[in-house]
Amino acid sequence: MTTTADEFENHRPRLFGLAYRMLGSAQEAEDAVQDAYLRFSSTERASITHPGAWLAKVVTNLCLSRLTSARARREVYVGEWLPEPVLTSDGTLGPLESAEQRESVSLAMLVLLERLTPTERAVFVLREAFGYGHREIAEALELTEANCRQLYRRAVRRVGEPGSRFEAEPERRRKLVESFIAAAREGDVTTLEKTLAADVTWTGDGGGKVSAARRPIEGRDRVSRFLVGTRQTFLAGVEFSAVEINGATGMAAWSGDTLLSVVAFEVREGVIVHARAVLNPEKLDFVRRQLARA
Repeated sequence: MTTTADEFENHRPRLFGLAYRMLGSAQEAEDAVQDAYLRFSSTERASITHPGAWLAKVVTNLCLSRLTSARARREVYVGEWLPEPVLTSDGTLGPLESAEQRESVSLAMLVLLERLTPTERAVFVLREAFGYGHREIAEALELTEANCRQLYRRAVRRVGEPGSRFEAEPERRRKLVESFIAAAREGDVTTLEKTLAADVTWTGDGGGKVSAARRPIEGRDRVSRFLVGTRQTFLAGVEFSAVEINGATGMAAWSGDTLLSVVAFEVREGVIVHARAVLNPEKLDFVRRQLARA
């Protein structure tokens, strides 16, 4: 006999993927999914005709409530704010077989989604990442179908047309990141610069917990000097490795058994145009737990 807990577990991965795309925080997504379970377990089962749709609606609305307070916290965040990274090689965020699926969980996309209102974000995520029809989205958000279409069009204008935002060739990206890692490991400025676009940007998120650049660093020369200087001053003995972060090859930096940072790369035309480095220890907790289970 299938228990309520067993039935919920069948939906958990999809619900976590939805909550993470909505919130940009793995830890907050876990909390939202757990709250959904509590509601699911305390609701008369006969009243739930379609558990998957019911749970998606609950999670979406829980996330909408959280987004308001989350944005207030981000306004006073120390330095640049970035989403929490998630390892995706273990299927945590669901299948990422297409360029569109990988794009939907990239740190670059999650940063873009911060431009949207909470409701625009919900419509966009449900439509693009989960393939919901406008009628289904309208029912989940208790809006009219026409309003949902309008919100979706507005969201697309703010983040760019689907499939045209980022370069997404996995093998090409992997080789580029591996070249970057090798150059960073050796302090090879010439090779490092070859991996970077002329107008590359480096964004670091230390959250006031660890040392990180408070503002984005722009331009190939400045980024290269920053990376080489950081390596010489702070990164003696640090090991770098390639990992699949948010649907694409990224970089992890280790000091012994301590995970220091995770870097996600945005790539266009064969070079890195933006590197986003998460150093805030609190934002690395989910990745640490994933690695511990690996």
